[in-house]
Amino acid sequence: MQSLLKFIQKYSNFLVFLNLEVVAFLLLTSYNEYPQSSLFSTANRIVAFNYQVGNNISSYFHLKATNEALEEENVALRNQITVLQNQLEDSIEHSAYTYSHLEYTYIPAKVIQLTTNKRSNYLTINKGRRDSVYQGMGIRNAEGVVGIVSTVGEKFSIVLPIINTNSHISCKFTKNGYYGTIEWDGVNCQYAQLADVASHLCVETGDTIVTSGLSPVFPEGIPIAIVEKAELKEGASYYTIRVRLNTDFRKIEYVQLINNQTYKELKELSDETD
Repeated sequence: MQSLLKFIQKYSNFLVFLNLEVVAFLLLTSYNEYPQSSLFSTANRIVAFNYQVGNNISSYFHLKATNEALEEENVALRNQITVLQNQLEDSIEHSAYTYSHLEYTYIPAKVIQLTTNKRSNYLTINKGRRDSVYQGMGIRNAEGVVGIVSTVGEKFSIVLPIINTNSHISCKFTKNGYYGTIEWDGVNCQYAQLADVASHLCVETGDTIVTSGLSPVFPEGIPIAIVEKAELKEGASYYTIRVRLNTDFRKIEYVQLINNQTYKELKELSDETD
């Protein structure tokens, strides 16, 4: 108690001054409209600023959920498109040499691990056997082809991407339907090589390369790459072609697994033939 009295006695002048300032401020804002409105305006701006900061912080932490929701919606739309395509192909005559008429569905997944600077790059995704993932399943994203599932665990799977020297993806030109194979030389994750393109064909910069439909792994017509440079050496039977990949593996985050509902049956028949 004595300490409190000593404190009040020591700072009595300051405390009196502070009380007078508070009284003056209250009188000023209570009986004058302009200071009162200025005070309320300032208070409103402070409150609005705090709400804005809080909303921005909340939006940032909800970005992941928003992206996942958008990916789920994209998958649902792609499944609907597949159903419509199957119905259309059932109603018209279609080539018996492609698998594009097969029933495909899509499963969303997230990339949780990725390498791009090795010759044998790989992706790890957060879907596995319990999500109906199987070895040989095709992987794509919004940009185009990503790769093929190589190893399946209970909760996770390893994907062999295009940017792996062991990857070979059947493809074709959109302008004329001629086939080729996309391969990677292990140098740059943005580029690959288009092999098996005969010298009698016309290949130009800007030609679009898509999946061929000759394999049950990928439906026909998924974007893969754009021709950037094509060379035909004198006496050569095939072009040397450099293509720019549609998929940017440096920022890949969400992918879609392509579920061919007849893949296992076709695989068993193929194994029996071998």
